[in-house]
Amino acid sequence: MDNKEVIIQATIALIHEKGEKMNEITVRDICKRANVGLGLVNYHFGNKEKLIELCVERMVNGIVDHFHSIREKTEGLSPFEKLEYLGNMTLTFLFEHYAVSKTSILTDMNMPKEDDNTHRTFRAYLPLVAACRQDWDEMMVERKTFCLIAAMQQAFLRYKVIFQTQGIDLMNPEERKIFHTQILHDILEV
Repeated sequence: MDNKEVIIQATIALIHEKGEKMNEITVRDICKRANVGLGLVNYHFGNKEKLIELCVERMVNGIVDHFHSIREKTEGLSPFEKLEYLGNMTLTFLFEHYAVSKTSILTDMNMPKEDDNTHRTFRAYLPLVAACRQDWDEMMVERKTFCLIAAMQQAFLRYKVIFQTQGIDLMNPEERKIFHTQILHDILEV
């Protein structure tokens, strides 16, 4: 494994260890874990923030890729039930990996890329939204899928405001599930 990959793997390990305290990771911590010199982080990645963004993107990519494997677990469910399942799985991941998820979403919002995590999530949801509303044309399905992903991201980022204004505790899995189902009904108009 080359130095660049060693640094990435060390940083991912530190992100897992630090969890919510991910912002406490230092370049020294990364280099010590990777057993490399301090200058290599800047040489390969520009700065610590860019390295962490890259690592978070890689971590979330693995989860988004896992979305495609839910077909086996949702065999026999209606398209709407599959969408509920995927949405609950997504929101559970977001809240269980708060710091990583927040970094990923905010990075995608600040520097959108063609194949960022938000777009990959969009592509995973698109066929399920289409299956739920076969009467919609392709552009309508894309707009509604975009709205669904945006609503989920905003609900995650603004969960405290939702609790203050609506009394819904999105940290509670049951309340989160009910909220998500209602969002699906609202967006899909079913």
